[in-house]
Amino acid sequence: MTAITASMVKELRDRTGLAMMECKKALEEAGGDIELAIDNLRKSGQAKAAKKAGNIAADGAIAIVQDGNKAVLLEVNCQTDFVAKDENFANFSNKVATAVLAAGETDTAKIAEIKLEDGSTVEEARIALVQKIGENIQVRRAKIVEGDNLAVYKHGLKIGVVVSYTGDADTGKGLAMHIAAFNPVAVSAEHVPADLVAKEKEIAEAKAQESGKPANIIEKMVTGSVEKYLNEVSLDRQMYVMDNDKKVADVLKATGTTVAQFVRFEVGEGIEKKAEMSFAEEVAAAQAAAK
Repeated sequence: MTAITASMVKELRDRTGLAMMECKKALEEAGGDIELAIDNLRKSGQAKAAKKAGNIAADGAIAIVQDGNKAVLLEVNCQTDFVAKDENFANFSNKVATAVLAAGETDTAKIAEIKLEDGSTVEEARIALVQKIGENIQVRRAKIVEGDNLAVYKHGLKIGVVVSYTGDADTGKGLAMHIAAFNPVAVSAEHVPADLVAKEKEIAEAKAQESGKPANIIEKMVTGSVEKYLNEVSLDRQMYVMDNDKKVADVLKATGTTVAQFVRFEVGEGIEKKAEMSFAEEVAAAQAAAK
């Protein structure tokens, strides 16, 4: 067996990013063969990643990469805000976003197969990061936006917006900030998905029926409720974040700006988070696991 030296441990640590003691143990198990140790660590990393896969990853960050008239928004999830702020997690997210934009691929299953600059696939890099960080990490979704003019805005780690527009550049930037803050569903009421409008109408009708008022009054109540909803979720009907005395439509008209498309990602949207257990429930669960 080859003697394990400090320089060997350092080399393995530099190449894997793992803790010194874990690297030393891997070298001892591999008889001092660094390449074998790396292979073994990759295998154990896959096992570790599989174990972590059941953990709910509802935290994370939004990465945005722009190249000319194209930009990609990418959501990468982890389990805690602490990891979301980790430099290794950020580097992984940005590398994947860059590769996704270059490949023009947004299907997550196919993203996993994309090669990164170092020759590894996204999935291989993800597994290695799970091994290093110790949390479930998932590439959740990606969207590519194209347009002659793009406005990009990130609010911290959690919210990202890309707006495709024509017209005034300052207005484009302001709209991206506005969309981050007010989360509109569509550019105008006409573009709000029909299923969302139908659902809102159904809710309004159920509430109105409980009032016991005549049918003609109920109809007006429902119409008013739906109209209020459209005012809240349509970009052009919202009060502009930069000037609360004006609607977005007024700003667009005054500056000759038109919004072709916008995409807004917020970390964890639609992910059902597991309810936290009480202390008594944690003790009971631990006792049950020990039996």
